[in-house]
Amino acid sequence: MLVFRAAGSRGHADHGWLRSWHSFSFADYHDPQWMGFANLRVLNEDVVAPGRGFGMHPHREMEIVTWVLSGALRHLDNLGHDAVLRPGEAQRMSAGSGILHSEMNASVSEPVHLLQIWLLPERRGGAPGYEQQVLEPSADAWSLLAAPPQGDGAVTIHADARIWAVELPPGAPVERELDSGRAGWIQVFRGGLQVADHSLSAGDGLGVRAERRLAGAAGPAGTSLLFFDLAARA
Repeated sequence: MLVFRAAGSRGHADHGWLRSWHSFSFADYHDPQWMGFANLRVLNEDVVAPGRGFGMHPHREMEIVTWVLSGALRHLDNLGHDAVLRPGEAQRMSAGSGILHSEMNASVSEPVHLLQIWLLPERRGGAPGYEQQVLEPSADAWSLLAAPPQGDGAVTIHADARIWAVELPPGAPVERELDSGRAGWIQVFRGGLQVADHSLSAGDGLGVRAERRLAGAAGPAGTSLLFFDLAARA
């Protein structure tokens, strides 16, 4: 079964300094039909104005992965981490029993465009933590951004999920396999993608349940996307 989530149907907030689109219920946007997908709880696309951002604030009991599409994002936390995240780098923050952090646009002249992902942890009350890794370039190949401990992920997440990124040229095949009992989610952030009867553009998402194989093709402008392999039950 495929579940299509059109970019234009997402929740949207415009605060002037922040424009944000929510694939699932978040903050003031609430839709009981879109409370998450499997153990993927939040998938936000944010554009933050130069020199602005989110001041110090708390999180608990969530695995948070950030993927910058353009610009640079500065992270500070109460564990002592001070880092700048750029395209091609994966960041993981385990909120665990509690963490304080801030996220600010690192530039005073250019916006930062990013995807922020929240996954439900396998166990509650874990130790908070932070990790950031530069991904190796992999033209026309799938790059693993995040995976559970002892996986081959760029960053380690304490959640039953794996996240891949890929950039493909026009018409290239897009194929993924899912084990029995798993769910999948595709999020396109550039270009387009055709899967079965669904034509996806930037901002569109596609959920996959009870399917063992997903097959499609990149659109005329190619495609850039994230693919999530998820625990079928949250």
